[in-house]
Amino acid sequence: MKPITDISQLDLNKKYTYADYLTWQFSERVELIKGWIHQISPAPRRVHQKIEGVLHVKIWSFFEHGSSEVYQSPFDVRLIKNKGQKDQEINTVVQPDICVICDETKLDDAGCIGAPDLIVEILSDSTAKKDYNEKFNLYEENEVKEYWIVNPATQTIEVFSLIEERYHSLGLFNEKDGTKTVQGNLFPELQIELQTIFGSIK
Repeated sequence: MKPITDISQLDLNKKYTYADYLTWQFSERVELIKGWIHQISPAPRRVHQKIEGVLHVKIWSFFEHGSSEVYQSPFDVRLIKNKGQKDQEINTVVQPDICVICDETKLDDAGCIGAPDLIVEILSDSTAKKDYNEKFNLYEENEVKEYWIVNPATQTIEVFSLIEERYHSLGLFNEKDGTKTVQGNLFPELQIELQTIFGSIK
């Protein structure tokens, strides 16, 4: 298949597959959600990058001596319906801000194939609706065990845990309410101080 070098060559009203995605060689970053193209902002704001950097270091340090792997964007996660799907049968490729994968068989040179165990998304003006709606439903449907949504504007983190195939909120972690750390159910010993995450962005 001939490489596509400019996103303007694509029909944004058409559905695509991972096989198509592999032929794209343009500078814009995109995700595929059930075949539909979603453009990613070329450079997140400084606050977004700072929070992502802190969280990545803290989460990576927690898993440093274990068997789980931690990655940050850009890192392709192919969400699949069943094992053995071919590239032309896969229609969803996302780039979470941070993800944790505990099953090493899901990792290959192209990224992750299958659902990560934990995903962290950091909201921005352009992604808030998608992260709280489309990606929320997508991650729930694909059985991502835990989903953290970080809101730099309100300096809060909401943690969702997958229980009986549905996401349930474990709470909105907010230092202003007296909460000191954020933690989920999946890795209860992973506790990160909110002051460490948000304290340097004022």
